[in-house]
Amino acid sequence: MITVVGSINLDIVGTGPALPRPGETVGGARLARHPGGKGANQALAARRLGAEVRLVAAVGADDMADEALKLLQDGGVDLSEVAHVNGETTGVALIAVDARSGENLIVVCPGANHVLRPDDVAHLPIEHMMGVLEVPVPALLAAVKKATGFVSLNLAPALPVPDELLAEADLISVNETEAEVYGDRLKASGALVAVSLGAEGAVLYKDGQEIARAAPPKVEVVDTVGAGDTFTAALTVALIEGMSPQEALAFAVTAGALACTKPGAQPSLPHRRDVDALALSGK
Repeated sequence: MITVVGSINLDIVGTGPALPRPGETVGGARLARHPGGKGANQALAARRLGAEVRLVAAVGADDMADEALKLLQDGGVDLSEVAHVNGETTGVALIAVDARSGENLIVVCPGANHVLRPDDVAHLPIEHMMGVLEVPVPALLAAVKKATGFVSLNLAPALPVPDELLAEADLISVNETEAEVYGDRLKASGALVAVSLGAEGAVLYKDGQEIARAAPPKVEVVDTVGAGDTFTAALTVALIEGMSPQEALAFAVTAGALACTKPGAQPSLPHRRDVDALALSGK
């Protein structure tokens, strides 16, 4: 089983003709609400790709919590360790999407995500583990020290983290911007380091040396929200399953590409059969 220690949000999405510049108002947008949060997205992505998954997280004791948890519950993610916290709101992400390119801007209001503590994982047996930086680092550190199997850390958003956390990782995933923030610390961690390159795919490094590179299949991009979380979850699942680095990276970029073909973070997360079918098609 994979234990995901991470965030749960409700995504409120406005899809319009362009992304606003500072001080600009863009009208004519369509409004949608989708469950999201990097922890929740990666948990559901891993579940849809065939893994047994438990999510350790927190939501508010409010009406948004049920909406934020619905697809996780429907998808079979174990939510027994999700706390409902009085006095906190469920996390919210305000997302603007360019209807033409699928690119986005995101503002996150963390709410209950920031109350996750080491005590929330202290009682749990943890085999494989995934973590994101939308929850407090002490909770992640407590979890990685308990993990007996594969540890995957998505260092997003880019924040200060202790070397102690990086040293526990078997896989660190970042995008190009995040890779620049962490610099040589990624190489020094000793972990596999996956750097996602957007439409160009991704590269996998070990000890600073490139060991795999993969380009995604061509797809019609509708919305890139959730693509990075899908990539991270798919790469983690593939490596746990024993795929080679090249096979795992190709699987991950294919899954990430599929996540761009539908709107919304969690509604767009692909199922294993669809990823396998696209990979076999060779497109």
